[in-house]
Amino acid sequence: MPNHTNIFQSKGVFFLLALTTKFAIAQNTNAFDVLNFVDPLIGSNNGGNVFAGATLPYAMAKAVADVDGQNTGGFSTDGSNVTGFSSVHDSGTGGNPSLGNFPLFPQICPDDALDKCSFPIAARATPYKNRSVVAQPGYFALTLESGISAEMTVSEHAALYQFTFPEGSTSNGTALSPLILLDLTDLWASRQNASIKVDEATGRIQASGSFLPSFGAGSYALHTCVDFCGASVHDSGVYVNNRAGTEPKELFVTRGFNNFYLQAGGFARFQRPDNGIILARVGISFISAEKACQNAEVEIPDYDFTGLRRQAKDAWREKLSPITVEPGNVSSTFQTNFWSAIYRTMISPQDYTGENPHWESPDYFDSFYCLWDEFRSQLPFLTILDPKALSRMIRSLLYTYQNEGWLPDCRMALCKGWTQGGSNADVVLVDAYVKNLTGIDWELAYEAIVNDAENEPLEWSYEGRGGLVSWKNLNYIPYLDFDYLGFGTNSRSISRTLEYSYNDFCLATLGKALGRDYEIYLARASNWKNLFKADQNSTINGTDMGFVGFFQPKYLNGTWGYQDPIACSPIAGWCSLTSNPSETFESSVWEYIFYVPQDMSTLVSLLGGDTAFVSRLDYFHTSPLVDIGNEPVFLTVFAYHYAGRPALSARRAHAYIPGSFNTSASGLPGNDDSGAMGSFTAFSMLGLFPNPGQNVYLIIPPFFPSVSVTSPLTNCTATVRTENFDAEYKNIYIQKATLNGVPYTKNWIGHEFFLHGGKLVLTLGKTESEWGTKVEDRPPSLGDSGRTGAVGAMDV
Repeated sequence: MPNHTNIFQSKGVFFLLALTTKFAIAQNTNAFDVLNFVDPLIGSNNGGNVFAGATLPYAMAKAVADVDGQNTGGFSTDGSNVTGFSSVHDSGTGGNPSLGNFPLFPQICPDDALDKCSFPIAARATPYKNRSVVAQPGYFALTLESGISAEMTVSEHAALYQFTFPEGSTSNGTALSPLILLDLTDLWASRQNASIKVDEATGRIQASGSFLPSFGAGSYALHTCVDFCGASVHDSGVYVNNRAGTEPKELFVTRGFNNFYLQAGGFARFQRPDNGIILARVGISFISAEKACQNAEVEIPDYDFTGLRRQAKDAWREKLSPITVEPGNVSSTFQTNFWSAIYRTMISPQDYTGENPHWESPDYFDSFYCLWDEFRSQLPFLTILDPKALSRMIRSLLYTYQNEGWLPDCRMALCKGWTQGGSNADVVLVDAYVKNLTGIDWELAYEAIVNDAENEPLEWSYEGRGGLVSWKNLNYIPYLDFDYLGFGTNSRSISRTLEYSYNDFCLATLGKALGRDYEIYLARASNWKNLFKADQNSTINGTDMGFVGFFQPKYLNGTWGYQDPIACSPIAGWCSLTSNPSETFESSVWEYIFYVPQDMSTLVSLLGGDTAFVSRLDYFHTSPLVDIGNEPVFLTVFAYHYAGRPALSARRAHAYIPGSFNTSASGLPGNDDSGAMGSFTAFSMLGLFPNPGQNVYLIIPPFFPSVSVTSPLTNCTATVRTENFDAEYKNIYIQKATLNGVPYTKNWIGHEFFLHGGKLVLTLGKTESEWGTKVEDRPPSLGDSGRTGAVGAMDV
């Protein structure tokens, strides 16, 4: 296990910090409620695709209104129409909408006539009243233009909806009967087949269906069970397309001729109660409809909406409690941005333990959607905020390896997701190791990562790595590779080379720590150099941009290919995995030129040294080439540290927050990607940004006078405190620092700061200083092994 320095082990400091923190928390519990600063609607428009509804941390049940506009996360504040209310979703993903199965929809039929109800999705779609939307941790509500209001809250595997129906009567004075339907569909309309049955006496609806994952291979089965409370059943039945009947009570549908999609489902009508409230309890399960009923009955036995909502709020307060902030004069908007970002880091991955029909294991998490996004900052953020949950997630990855033969690169709805770059579960595992996570079989983890590095699956489009023969023999992934072992999209040769290099560096790190042979993987960690073309320039509209040296594709015979360095950037158009595959994945060569996290010092040298490197970074971040809405850009914001200019990292972070990351409904620059954008915001505002897979946090001033994190593992508190802080953010440059009262000159710090606690005090000023600029004070790098006083990049 990692060995750490003892600078943090002053028991007196620990004791004082613990007392101070407990006193501060005791004070804050009366005056401060963190949930008042969490806004789930941030990123609910303009492509953020966040899940804005009711959920518990990592819970399977996720209830929200589904709309016919931007509905990847179910709901959007884009003014589109509500088509239903469903109880399972993913958050922040791109591409096809994920999950959203078995939506309910409440309505009152004109003249109380069943044949005048609106059953098809397009017919029933109803606008919502904009000012009626309420989104809070564990709770979501809105009112439809029809006058029906919907509130929802959740347990782990079930949701409770509270529908309030307005009064109404037919022309002859007969009271109208509220109807609630269940649609045998999902947000993507991917249903392959489904069945439903309705209990005539109670109105209970049970349904099962087979669906397709939104970004992966195979199919999955999902089941639901809906019970009602608060009103007597008037009648029930099933519907097909725009017709319904009270007989029969069961139905089976499948995909039709030419994939014709039949709209179908079931319904129950009720005698309207005096208060107009009807509760719908929805259990969900990947095992069976009976298990879905059991989940609901066990977790929501008494239909206590208020009590369930209170439990959800308490669960979120507990999960957010390790972090405390001294806000000073910082605006409530910045506080909301910070806490909401942290909140979104704990929506996914989702805890499906006990709901995996393929194998039994003590832990099973799903919705790793996708690790290419999550490994950079979201899962590392859980390392400090919720390490026990992260340990369970990592054990789940290892159980997946044991049962399916490979670590996943992406996974949703019990299905294998498409690979995007390297095998980045490797980075997740090693990041957990170097940060002392416990309860993990590290020998098994090493075996799983070696499997990624050495064995090519038949289909590497959804697991493992492709091109391993070339990787081992040529030391790069060639353009138009000849891969006779397996198959996948034969593209991304540059980004895969760079990511494989880092994956193998992480493997070498773990191998060295476990006393295994690691030299071969350490050598492969430098394979990225083989695609660096020192004389390659870049132009825009024929004008040279003034920088030389970029990654370029290389053929099997060692000759150079060509990809315009600006291709796949915002000014040249998006590069998809399938429609226009390129040699970089979702990012340009301009963006990937900075992705050598294991050996940044060598990269700085290759790009001309400190001044030239900084000049290139500045140009990139002030040009339209930068795509701050995509995860590969994250580390570039802080890459100035490696050139001895940490002040410029601070300046860049303040440019993006709140410029691109703010509290508006359109306040995310891209898909939140399971909280990846949230974790970038949270880490940046905390003032410590990770280089995942290494025991390194890059230091900038926090966005608050003081931030503290109490380790859930050790109960020790790490505090970053500033002097000369100003809420207008003019003093954003570190002049000097002390760690536990001792001068601290390094511009980075290790995870032992969070594990063992300590007090990092940063004195701020308006101008850049010499702090953190010396070569010996820069973060460790593979090329610095001979540097006097340097900490080796593999030292754990």
